[in-house]
Amino acid sequence: MKTFRKLLFTAFLALSVSFVSQAQEIAHINAQELVAQMPEYKTANDQLLKMRESFAKDYQQMVEEFQTKATKFQQEEQTAGDAVNQTRMQELQDLQNRVQQLELNADSELGKKQEELLKPVLEKATTAIQKVARAKGYKFVLDSTMGSGILMADGPDLMADVKKELGIN
Repeated sequence: MKTFRKLLFTAFLALSVSFVSQAQEIAHINAQELVAQMPEYKTANDQLLKMRESFAKDYQQMVEEFQTKATKFQQEEQTAGDAVNQTRMQELQDLQNRVQQLELNADSELGKKQEELLKPVLEKATTAIQKVARAKGYKFVLDSTMGSGILMADGPDLMADVKKELGIN
């Protein structure tokens, strides 16, 4: 019986040491917060904002042009001839199509530009996280960003070290 207890105690001790050593191999970082603090992200975000504003300005001008022409058409519809009315109706239809096309193109171009600008930022963050994790001996780094599936992150947080690696204050 004493041998069994010693064996059980030894097994429990071995498992405890195994869990403790595994726990030391895992760290976490809020990757979304890290990326948001990177100057490159802020620069990319500013470029995207300017692009959105440009599209919004173009869109607003086209809508105003459409409204002006539509109002003029309604006011002069009774006095203008059929040929003029048909021409104006076609102009309104063409303008409406251009407005819709602008919306589609703007969304597509913004999405492409966002991917183009953010890809190197995300790669830089990932590289820094990997470098710091390897230097500190971690085999796994979990993303503790809200909604990432991590409910509790009591382990080592790499945020300060990765920010230092990236030169962020």
